[in-house]
Amino acid sequence: MFGGKRRRTLDAMMEQLRPDLSREALGVGPAFPGIAPNPLLSRAARTRITELRSGVLALGVVVDWREVNDNPRVILMLDVETADGVSFRGIADEAFTITDLTRLAAGQTLPVRYRPDVMDHYVALARDADPADVERLTAAIASRKQA
Repeated sequence: MFGGKRRRTLDAMMEQLRPDLSREALGVGPAFPGIAPNPLLSRAARTRITELRSGVLALGVVVDWREVNDNPRVILMLDVETADGVSFRGIADEAFTITDLTRLAAGQTLPVRYRPDVMDHYVALARDADPADVERLTAAIASRKQA
């Protein structure tokens, strides 16, 4: 284009600008589609978030998190376990209040939703989950681990 310079991809720019949000740093590998710089500006990200809000319930244990651009947006890394016995590293891109952020701790178990048909490592916190459903899921996972 201008001067014949190669155009860099969004992934390459994100890796250079935020190496802590690279696939390797998040522990998800090359199949992970990547973190969008701002999910509110991306149609694909808005669609993904909508699909995740109605996804299947699972449990995620917080491994680590990264704050994005000093705002309430946080990238959470979770070890997710489903009712079917599938385990994977999940990534949640969430908005947090300062109060929620102060309560966040590694090892904390949170209900999440995922898309079993896609399995792209993206999850969303299930803030609207019924506590009874979460208890049943926790009991099912615990009983499967004991067997």
